[in-house]
Amino acid sequence: MKYILFSITVLIVFSCSDKKQGLKGETEWQREKNAIYKDASVSPLKPDDLKNFKGLDFFKEDSLFVVGAYLERTPDSEWFNMKTTDDRLSKERVYGILKFQINGNPYQLNVYQGEENMQTEGYEDYLFLPFLDNTNGDTSYGGGRYIDLRIPKGDTIVIDFNKAYNPLCVYNEKYSCPIVPRINYLNTEIKAGMKKFK
Repeated sequence: MKYILFSITVLIVFSCSDKKQGLKGETEWQREKNAIYKDASVSPLKPDDLKNFKGLDFFKEDSLFVVGAYLERTPDSEWFNMKTTDDRLSKERVYGILKFQINGNPYQLNVYQGEENMQTEGYEDYLFLPFLDNTNGDTSYGGGRYIDLRIPKGDTIVIDFNKAYNPLCVYNEKYSCPIVPRINYLNTEIKAGMKKFK
């Protein structure tokens, strides 16, 4: 899927250049994101927004939102068409269910595998984790956020909500972005990752 490939590819390109540019950001990941969005050759921002771009807004890094999750694989799950912000349908399947705790409270999220990624070199083990939470529409984007994951060797995986990012269509409607399935709603505030774009 184009939105996924863009996100991962540009991170690799800029992983070594963020410090040189002196961009704001509390963590290396935040500085990498700001480097991407500032560069006109790869930025998803519209020209007017890029002209005034000073940096993305992030929640403060918080180790509370770095959680170890148990991955319950669902090998027999059926492929389905995930709706997007335009007419495109993204062929996905539930790769598994992630079960974890935040502040002692149990939660779970479906994690998805895209058919197109499975056939793209370098992305065969990519997993897509979209989610909704109680910050949506207030301090974070109303349509939810995404996290990139990779298939682990075992049955545990680390979810770092500090790396939750906005769909690209938040910045420019030319992008086609999957709509977060309602089943992936967390009844709590995930005050981590990207804030809404102003």
